[in-house]
Amino acid sequence: MLKILDKYILKRYIGTFSVMLLLFIPIGIMVDLSSKIDNLIENNAPLDKAINFYFNFTIYMGYLLFPLFLFLSVIWFTSKLANKTEIVAILSSGVSFSRFLRPYLIGATIIAVVFFLIGMYVLPNSSKEYNEFKYEYIHQHRKTRETSNVFRQINDNDFIYVSSFDSKNKRAFNFTLEHFEANTLKYKINASKIEFKEKDSSYRLTNYVKRFIGKHHDIIVRKIRKDTVFDFDLDDLAPVNYIAETLNNKELDAFIEKEKKRGSSYVSRYEVVKYKRWSIPISAFILTIIAVAVSAMKRRGGMGVNLAFGIALAFIFIFIDKIFSVMADQSGFNPLLAVWLPNIVFGILAVFLLNNAKR
Repeated sequence: MLKILDKYILKRYIGTFSVMLLLFIPIGIMVDLSSKIDNLIENNAPLDKAINFYFNFTIYMGYLLFPLFLFLSVIWFTSKLANKTEIVAILSSGVSFSRFLRPYLIGATIIAVVFFLIGMYVLPNSSKEYNEFKYEYIHQHRKTRETSNVFRQINDNDFIYVSSFDSKNKRAFNFTLEHFEANTLKYKINASKIEFKEKDSSYRLTNYVKRFIGKHHDIIVRKIRKDTVFDFDLDDLAPVNYIAETLNNKELDAFIEKEKKRGSSYVSRYEVVKYKRWSIPISAFILTIIAVAVSAMKRRGGMGVNLAFGIALAFIFIFIDKIFSVMADQSGFNPLLAVWLPNIVFGILAVFLLNNAKR
């Protein structure tokens, strides 16, 4: 009986979630398309790229929202079981509430693992293509990166400044590089323009001036034009604001370490992306327990009361998650705590509601 019960609940769990997710795809695409169709036509977006954009849109938004769809789908089918008194019959047969909960947790594990793998290996590329299309054909006038007065530490000894940066043509103006050793300035390079030459992977500096700092006098070298190589990429001067979303976990770890050494002010933003790849799948378990706890009892208002309560909790979850993510990005709040706090708060709520449901 118990194996039959597990299969029955697990089938309803995964089936209802899949249907709800599949229903979201056409609805989400139509709503988004209706708000962007004018931009797509005005900017002559190619049809094949637009189709690919909405394919990536489905993956991108589906991943971010899957815990909420899971939450609502569990409330939906569990409320139906409760209204048909199926749960009362199951528990009256001697099955404990903890045992009744087991197939839900198995289902949460399956879905959490699937979306964890999507977040680690599929989402980065989808996010890259999604954002590139968005900024090229929809939000053309929005900045994707800093382009003026860019200052960066590129390693332990070298600091770079440019007054303006053209990422499309890989060039920058009013370039300065300062090289330090033991906190002492050793030499300084200035150029009115620096441009990356893709043919030989070198840089061309216009109006090149290199000043070697000496104890008693300086040595100055001037050239109208100089081709040289540097151990940095011009794109490293100002990464796109969605760069963290486009990197896999290993690349993201390396990128964050590099940005920390450079003193980037956006490290917290990148760490939020990193930690969310672990916290979002875990939220599937917490929201599943809450959903079962609030919908397992037959209520006078029926399924509507459970769904209303579930939607209210879903909005609270989104609100808390957004608030703390913004705090981590803007006010120096610890990114790890900011990402996990919604799970901690709702985890406590899940324990309380579960104990109440067992009674």
